[in-house]
Amino acid sequence: MRRLVMCLLFAVCATPALAQCPPAGQSIASLQALKTAKWQVPSDDARNALATSLLPCLADPNPLLRDEIAFEALQFWMRNYQLQPATISAIRERTVADLAAAPDPQGFRQPFAALTLAEVARIDRLKPFLTVAERDEIVQRGAAYLQNVRDYRGFDARDGWRHGVAHGADLMMQLALNPLLTRTHAQLMLAAIGAQVMPPGEQFYRYGEGERLMAPVFYLARSTWLTPADWDKWLFALVAKVPKAQPLAPPLVQTQAALAARHNLTAFLQALYVSVRESNVPKMEETLLPALKKAIKDLG
Repeated sequence: MRRLVMCLLFAVCATPALAQCPPAGQSIASLQALKTAKWQVPSDDARNALATSLLPCLADPNPLLRDEIAFEALQFWMRNYQLQPATISAIRERTVADLAAAPDPQGFRQPFAALTLAEVARIDRLKPFLTVAERDEIVQRGAAYLQNVRDYRGFDARDGWRHGVAHGADLMMQLALNPLLTRTHAQLMLAAIGAQVMPPGEQFYRYGEGERLMAPVFYLARSTWLTPADWDKWLFALVAKVPKAQPLAPPLVQTQAALAARHNLTAFLQALYVSVRESNVPKMEETLLPALKKAIKDLG
């Protein structure tokens, strides 16, 4: 056990220069064979050591290694409770640190750190194991990451996904479902989501970002953390951010930034409205629908 713990610590603390992907003793072929075998590893110790050694692959430019092997393996093992607490702790520490670091130029490390950290948050909401401080750190770092995403690349046929906003929203969704969070956490998360509903500049969302951002808002609305007044204020602030057409000469002068903001906010509000109406949860409808209808009407 002591040897395993030392291996885990080495994997987490290894510098980028020492990090290997594929891990030592593995190849793309051997990892593909493991995927075919549905991630079955002969022993618990071997599985846990492999899990931490796959963490550098979350930043690999090869989408096969990054998405289809490293993330899928970690997700499978975590969702089936096949990793030891020390391993999950190592994954949490590594991914939280990645979120706090400067973005890598290729743009893969942080989005996949957020997506993997969402799996840690999922375990904690189903079977709480984090300390209050650890849970708070995930909320703080996750919200800060989402709020500051400026890489809006989505899918590339060669490189696969760089989906920072969507993956950050997935982390917020897992946290929004956790009853151990607080009103302060909910407000922090809502502020981060609001910052990305309409990203700065002329970015038109086209990879489902609005729906992904909507999901944690939907679950926050199912909680008791936020009041109807909170929602009215938040939605009013979103609508107020949409740039107005400039009446300099007939017809009104539109800008790409204004069109993008309206496009993105409309998609977000419509997805949220449909989800709330289809929820059949009277309390949530009472809490959110009045402010939501007003926001849609004001957006015009």
